[in-house]
Amino acid sequence: MKERIHSDSAPKAIGPYSQAMKVGKMLYMSGQIPLNPETMTLVENDIRIQTQRVLKNMAAVLDAAGASFESVVKTTVLLKDMNDFKTFNEEYAKSFPPEKNPPARTTFQVAGLPLNALVEIEAIAVLP
Repeated sequence: MKERIHSDSAPKAIGPYSQAMKVGKMLYMSGQIPLNPETMTLVENDIRIQTQRVLKNMAAVLDAAGASFESVVKTTVLLKDMNDFKTFNEEYAKSFPPEKNPPARTTFQVAGLPLNALVEIEAIAVLP
């Protein structure tokens, strides 16, 4: 049985999808882009600021599911420019510190992201 997870503290879906779906103890989170949930506009065009916003959006969805960053077992990261990799990692590590068993991760450079965002992250988590 699947259950839709939604948080008003994260951006509404900008298409026909849910923020996340819970199936048993698994949570499948849609890709989060750096939208401000109050204005539904992208934050500043800076990889550091956009990564911070994406992580805040992820935290809100995880919280709505009764989970946290520690529950995440896999992320997929989409970057518009792989030259942003180092700066992205600095911000990402604040939510997924290396010493706390960070999740498995795949990172891709892509030709474009929704609304011309610089970063998008999707996640899979095991719920407590």
